[in-house]
Amino acid sequence: MFFTYLRRELRRRRKAALVVASGLALGIALVIVVNSVSAGMKQAQGEVLESLYGLGTDMTVTKAQEEPEEGGAVARPRFKFDASDGGEQSNDMLMVQGFETLSTSTVDTVARQDGVANAVGGLSLTSISVSGDFKPGEMKPAQPAQPGQKGSGGSGEVRGGGADFGVNSFTVFGTDVTEPELGPLTSSTLTKGRTFKTSETDAKVAVLDSAYAKKEDLATGDEVEVKGKKFAVVGIATADKGQPAANVYIPLKQAQTLADAKGKITTVYVKAADSQAISAVKDAIQKNVPDTTVTTSADLAKTVSGSLDTAAGLASTVGKWLSYAVLAAAFLVAGLLTSSAVSRRVREFGTLKALGWKSGRVTRQVVGEALVNGLIGGALGIAAGLAGAYAVTAVSPTLTAELGGGLRVAGPGGGGPAQDAAERTLDIALSAPVSLATIALAAALAIGGGLIAGGFGGWRASRLRPADALRRVE
Repeated sequence: MFFTYLRRELRRRRKAALVVASGLALGIALVIVVNSVSAGMKQAQGEVLESLYGLGTDMTVTKAQEEPEEGGAVARPRFKFDASDGGEQSNDMLMVQGFETLSTSTVDTVARQDGVANAVGGLSLTSISVSGDFKPGEMKPAQPAQPGQKGSGGSGEVRGGGADFGVNSFTVFGTDVTEPELGPLTSSTLTKGRTFKTSETDAKVAVLDSAYAKKEDLATGDEVEVKGKKFAVVGIATADKGQPAANVYIPLKQAQTLADAKGKITTVYVKAADSQAISAVKDAIQKNVPDTTVTTSADLAKTVSGSLDTAAGLASTVGKWLSYAVLAAAFLVAGLLTSSAVSRRVREFGTLKALGWKSGRVTRQVVGEALVNGLIGGALGIAAGLAGAYAVTAVSPTLTAELGGGLRVAGPGGGGPAQDAAERTLDIALSAPVSLATIALAAALAIGGGLIAGGFGGWRASRLRPADALRRVE
């Protein structure tokens, strides 16, 4: 009897049911789209941080930046040439990025801290090669004095000559080949050849970034020169997201030897035993490892700016509040419409009560109708929300992420500890993934909306008396 009456009433009041369901559908669809876009924003921000850190890395430890002494000279590379005889000149230099290093013993100290699962060191370098030639100038004799002028025309002057030099630079990262699961190289996927063997701690082998290999027309089996030493290219790797950590990867021991930095590293990459305890691990390292700066993904996230950060802020604040406001308005309108519909059905419900229906049965009938309207609105809202999320993913708008704020991190393009994060700019394609949790939330909202609307109408229906129906009889 309940379902028969319910079906008949819904058929008889299609328009009213459609209005209530459409209002709920609009609010639910907006919630789905906003939650999906927010999830896409978080995913995009995660991609940015992964491209900066490397997969599996929770934090990095670098040398604390020291205030320069007053009047002290800033360390800069110096190239010296002997141009007395002219001719071709060249000078290769392999510099530690940032000119600040830590002792390799820092890795063991960090690894011993509570909550640290693993730690590995790396050395970030920049190779700069300057080559060219000097052309001596020619001495031109002085012109003889003209009649009427006193003295000669001078002792002559140098004309012509000059210098023509080219600069070639690329980044080098000394990686600990005994720990292949941690470090910047893990943020790239091997596409050709192989990666380092754990036994190649002092071997002259190299893995190249695919973009650099293409630019220099290098392939596996070729050789790449680093400060006059030739390294056999054993593999080509492609950065998964964003920029690569370096152009050339070589074993850490070789990098230390070539850069005259034996026993030195620039960065310690740390993996925490528990991802929920990263903050505690950071505090322990900062307390027990002096003169270091610890940077976590949360620290990096605070410095992400650009259109990605702006859009994420809008989605998490304006978007969510707007969707909740629309949803609340939809619930209110659905409740008022249901209550209004009950008012128009006074004669019907009064007659049913006169025939023996209890107030609870009338209330359940109204709530049942409203709940079905809510389920219909939920189905329409989920369909519209999925369509909206799919449209965002299909369009894939490109957002820009800039890492700034003066934070010194080990990032792509070399990962040097003194590399300013403000120079990092990445383009991220936005998607709007819809999770099962979001669908479950939409279903719960549909049921909740139906119950709220039914509550309005049920309360109104429960107050009706058989006498109310008689007043409406003409």
